[in-house]
Amino acid sequence: MLERVDAYPNQWISGFGVRAGRPLPFGATIVPGGINFSVYSNNATAMTLVLFRRGESRPMAEIPFPPAFRIGGVFAMTVFGLDAETIEYGYRAHGPYDPADGHYFDPGRILADPYAKLIGGRERWGAPRDSMVYRSGVACDDFDWESDRQLNLPAEDLVIYELHVRGFTKDPSAGVAAPGTFAGLVEKIPYLRELGVNCVELMPVFEFDECEGARSDPATGRPLHNYWGYNPIGFFAPKASYATTGRHGMQIDEFKSLVKHLHLAGIEVVLDVVFNHTGEGNERGPTISFRGLDNQTYYMLTPEGYYYNFSGTGNTLNCNHPVVRGFILDCLRYWVTEFHVDGFRFDLAAILGRAPDGSLLSNPPLLESLAHDPVLRDCKLIAEAWDAAGLYQVGAFPDYCRWSEWNGRYRDAIRRFIKGDLGMVGEMATRMAGSADMYLRRGPAASVNFVTAHDGFTLRDLVSYNDKHNENNGEGNNDGDNGNNSWNCGHEGPTDDPEVTALRDRQVRNALLLLLTSHGIPMLVAGDEMGRTQQGNNNAYCHDSPISWIDWTLLDKNADLFRFVRCAIAFRRSHCALRRRRHVADSSPEGLFPALSWHGVHAWMPDWASHSRLLAAMFYGDDGGRHDCVYVAANTYWEGQTLELPTLPDGLAWHLFADTAAPPPQDVHQPGREPLLTDQARVHVGPRSVIVLVTHPVPTKS
Repeated sequence: MLERVDAYPNQWISGFGVRAGRPLPFGATIVPGGINFSVYSNNATAMTLVLFRRGESRPMAEIPFPPAFRIGGVFAMTVFGLDAETIEYGYRAHGPYDPADGHYFDPGRILADPYAKLIGGRERWGAPRDSMVYRSGVACDDFDWESDRQLNLPAEDLVIYELHVRGFTKDPSAGVAAPGTFAGLVEKIPYLRELGVNCVELMPVFEFDECEGARSDPATGRPLHNYWGYNPIGFFAPKASYATTGRHGMQIDEFKSLVKHLHLAGIEVVLDVVFNHTGEGNERGPTISFRGLDNQTYYMLTPEGYYYNFSGTGNTLNCNHPVVRGFILDCLRYWVTEFHVDGFRFDLAAILGRAPDGSLLSNPPLLESLAHDPVLRDCKLIAEAWDAAGLYQVGAFPDYCRWSEWNGRYRDAIRRFIKGDLGMVGEMATRMAGSADMYLRRGPAASVNFVTAHDGFTLRDLVSYNDKHNENNGEGNNDGDNGNNSWNCGHEGPTDDPEVTALRDRQVRNALLLLLTSHGIPMLVAGDEMGRTQQGNNNAYCHDSPISWIDWTLLDKNADLFRFVRCAIAFRRSHCALRRRRHVADSSPEGLFPALSWHGVHAWMPDWASHSRLLAAMFYGDDGGRHDCVYVAANTYWEGQTLELPTLPDGLAWHLFADTAAPPPQDVHQPGREPLLTDQARVHVGPRSVIVLVTHPVPTKS
């Protein structure tokens, strides 16, 4: 039998057998007899591998890469006799230190590997680090996926649920064995199934340092953290402190187990990913990895060597540089192949279309590559189609017929419409119909519709506060968006006034009912279905506290709201007329009725006047010979209105699914058990209310 000649060292350095390594794949890869280390730096003059025993502060060895082990801009070396489970590593990059020319080489710093599958130093949430060194670790793949694979649910069938892994179960009221972890989230999967969502969008789970820029809450003295995690330091590494133990790489298995259990429950996993910037900040920020390895390649730099700041965080990743583009593609492929995730939501995705000088590219190579990558072909790709420098591309994002977008225009329209702003009826109708003015070519599923997101007010706060209240963020209430389109219903903040409380409850239901009956993909934020509040804080990025955690006692306190949302999700799932793959033109015939028609006080006669506050739509579909007809009427006027209903043919009758003006439990009914409407010719819509009707066959008399 022939022996592999590359399975043995051909020289010794610092007591370790080494040989020239393989340049691809980048990162640390277990090979016969050792570990292959490959790292890119186009401008480094030399590179040193630094090895640690896990848990020890001093290096166990430093191994310079011999010049012959460099191929182009890649340093590659196989080191023999290493135990992947007990070592950590980093790099010292040698080269010029000339910030004006974009170089920050400093061999005195030990740098993390951009391709590290594990990052050490953040195993316990909030624990101080001994040094600025983020140790890179080697992953061992022994997880048993059994028959798991991506679910590939049709995009138009999705109901997305955005959540924060730690905040979802950290509060003691969650009642889980492992609060604030991937395992804790697994314990809550039965809840997600009961609610009816079929896709979770996880806020960042890439490794980040929650203790960066340590500050305190000025009111309570409680430490403030980078709680949301939008400052990644390890793009291939799951967040160690989101695991019950981050030791020995168990965060990898625990995250895989989460994905596997969600898939078994029929729930897809979308990751919120941050490729527009890194955790290294601007010129005064820490040197962790990219800056020290090849600053000129990885970041957008001004002619003077400063950082372009289109992200609002101090730096901007040079996404369309070929090397960086390859890094991003490698990263996403890794999460799809190794972790079985179903898709990605891209933070500040407009940046991904910028050239190295910040100008807008007409055909961004990265976005095109992501859209046509063979491994990513079936993944959901969702863009937050704006950035922090004012570039707003909602409806104009370079989509290549693949991308969906967070529809910020839907958010603004529904908020303004339900609070009664004038001139919003036509705009809201366009958004309810899937925003064909922006997504006609791509279809309604290109529009991810939402009322709230992690960034901004919760839904309860949207109807309880006119102004943001971010004093506890320690920034003088100057952070967070001022344009919230919120309305406090007559009183700022908490109140015992029964009229204000009832109106707020109704407005919450109005927003949720319109969202879940609109064409497009609806997105809910964790806790909105049970009335979660952040006490008026619309930028709770820094609060690892009850301000941000889910208070599960609200599930009992607001059980009627949870029931309402659960029924509304089930209703959407039951009606193909609400889940369109393609746009339908107004009044286009589709059998019994037009696929979409608009109405007003009189049937078939919508009122598009600027002073109108009434919108009524009838959605129709032929579901395998079954007539699927849904009528939605929204009245944002402060007085009730009686509407004439479209006449139905013999054999069909209108039934009431939901009426937000009615007290619970009459406000909503189980899908399929909707009571017959007493008057088939007209219906009353209360003040600031929404009703939903559905047709069912008239029971035949025996």
